[in-house]
Amino acid sequence: MAPAKLNILASAEKQITETFSPHIVGDVNDYQVKVAKFGDVFDWHAHDNEDEAFLVLKGRIAIDFRDGTMEMGEGDFTVVPKTIEHRPRSLTSEPVVLMFEPATTLNTGNAESDLTVNELKRLN
Repeated sequence: MAPAKLNILASAEKQITETFSPHIVGDVNDYQVKVAKFGDVFDWHAHDNEDEAFLVLKGRIAIDFRDGTMEMGEGDFTVVPKTIEHRPRSLTSEPVVLMFEPATTLNTGNAESDLTVNELKRLN
């Protein structure tokens, strides 16, 4: 059977109703591709054992680090290495960001809060 095709932007616009609520796009071995709309500001956090990759699909974001800020626009990609404390935030209204990380990665890393999502929904 041929694999399914998904228009991530169209599906995210229809199905994601809350910011910082990652949804699973697909599984790649032990990793997941996730998508989220970013909001004003996320929690400071780090991932002790996982690198986290970000690809901006729509809009603009910033990722704050303790020693500076990285601004990113559509098509920009970066990898935040494990243990590096960071805090993503939007620079435009509800930017859409693709993330690549191990399936076990908790969105708030080592800083559980009311933004922590333990059970992710899937885009379809």
